[in-house]
Amino acid sequence: MATPVTRIEKEFFLQTLFTAQIPVMYIHGQTQYFLYMAQKPTKGQLFFKPDRPIAGLKVHKNINLIFDYYGEVIIFTVEVADIKETHIVTFEPEFLHKNLARSFHRVSPPADLQVFFTLKGEYYSLPYPRIHNYEDEAPAELINTMDPTNLDGIYSQIIAWGENIASGIKITLFQDNKPSFTEERLLAGTGKSFYLPSTLDTFPIQDPYPKRRLITEEMFKRYLESTGVDKQSVNGACADFIKKKNEAGVFSELWVPILFQEYAVGYIHIWVQNEEGAKPLDYGVIDSLYQFTKVLAVSLKTNGTFDHGKMENKTFLTKVIDISASGLLFTYPDLTYAKKLLPETEVSAQLKTEHRAINTMVKIVRQYKDGVQMNYGCRFLDMEPEDLRFLFEYLYGKTFSPEEKDFFMGKV
Repeated sequence: MATPVTRIEKEFFLQTLFTAQIPVMYIHGQTQYFLYMAQKPTKGQLFFKPDRPIAGLKVHKNINLIFDYYGEVIIFTVEVADIKETHIVTFEPEFLHKNLARSFHRVSPPADLQVFFTLKGEYYSLPYPRIHNYEDEAPAELINTMDPTNLDGIYSQIIAWGENIASGIKITLFQDNKPSFTEERLLAGTGKSFYLPSTLDTFPIQDPYPKRRLITEEMFKRYLESTGVDKQSVNGACADFIKKKNEAGVFSELWVPILFQEYAVGYIHIWVQNEEGAKPLDYGVIDSLYQFTKVLAVSLKTNGTFDHGKMENKTFLTKVIDISASGLLFTYPDLTYAKKLLPETEVSAQLKTEHRAINTMVKIVRQYKDGVQMNYGCRFLDMEPEDLRFLFEYLYGKTFSPEEKDFFMGKV
């Protein structure tokens, strides 16, 4: 993952660009330019002398720069402050990054590039609480253990299983009622499970699952703060919340959300009463209920619960912000479809240029808001070797040689 260098490292690198005259590369319009630091950084500004005039460069434009410091690739973004006859003045970057996960250097999109996305598969626009990730359907081997066409049968199996290991179990859908109390709001807002191993203790301190599933103590306290509890009182409020559950007769409980795509459509609640010999619900129960919710979501879909919100597949033209041979950053204004572009979503893509069209799949890996628009970062999946070579040469304006591969792929 990209790592910002420390303030001292940043000062060292910027000074070294001047003293060692290390070339900084800027790629624009399928052309590589090399910039050299013309004087020491002063007053928050950098002074570069390019090896030739840079076409289309404008004041206030952000440009991405890259340099190689003895095998370690560093990138940074600067804003152009002034353009002189032989020099370019930029503002000093806030960050320099090293140890980048990106496989290739990003550049501005060429003028003739068009990128079209098509949502593949079945997508829905539903009146349920939305979460910030995308949930895949249950794998076939899991579905085969239960009949998804028999929704009532699945309900009965889950209830029978729960009553065999706990004091009670309940399945709730958000079809008619919106989340109204703390546990419902938390699981509907996060897509994670509300888990209290024991009301004599507290929430889990850490989440052991690689893809986080649990509401931790820290998350619960942040929720309390969002409701108006001040920081000085949050520990006491958390303890009081758990104490009231104990006084109400609950010893251990678990609420697992039923997730369908990016929606929390309901939950399964299971609990153990506060009585002699009571045993806490363990992680095995979490694992089992998680599997049940996956099958239940498939069964709800199979039985037409979500049919009213099914969307038509649509091909749309994106606005590319920057692109590399391994992925691109884009924005798309239509929120109906943009809301589907959550991390982990895979989308069919076509990159059209004057001389070639590349068909590939992309995976959305991040999203963030920049001012008023939402930006989406994605990486290409299993692009054909000849398409990758063409894209590299098309973007960077030079042959995809082993030396170039080492530079662009080494640590970027």
